[in-house]
Amino acid sequence: MAFGKRNSHGQGCEIDMTPMIDVVFQLIIFFIVTINLEQNYNEDIHLEDAPHARIINTQDEDPRTLIIEVDKRGWISLHGAVVNKSQLAQIIRRRFNAMGEYPVLIRGDYRTKHRDIRGVMDTCSGAGLWKITFAAIKEHKVENGRRRG
Repeated sequence: MAFGKRNSHGQGCEIDMTPMIDVVFQLIIFFIVTINLEQNYNEDIHLEDAPHARIINTQDEDPRTLIIEVDKRGWISLHGAVVNKSQLAQIIRRRFNAMGEYPVLIRGDYRTKHRDIRGVMDTCSGAGLWKITFAAIKEHKVENGRRRG
């Protein structure tokens, strides 16, 4: 007994499920990869103190904001991926061409050298981005005599 429908010639035909299964797996992979693109910050970056700064609610933040992190060694990262200055410039230019001007938030470690932060700022301004802000901590937590946050 043949499964499936019969064609106009009376022969049995089957439905090939392989393409549908391939599409389902591609969708699963897509969702697994993109689900982790929420605001994951590098926990190794310890922000500078800013006790007199204005508190900004992250929910009020522009969703187009590009968050660039610079660690104590001067390494630049976007969404956890380390990039060099030329890669950063290329990403910023492509994003600028696609969406126009957008804000940038720089999360620099307090131990980072000024020249590394300045390099990121120069890259942003070279691409035409002028709305640059810096993340800082209003009040640090202290655990076991060590600064956290």
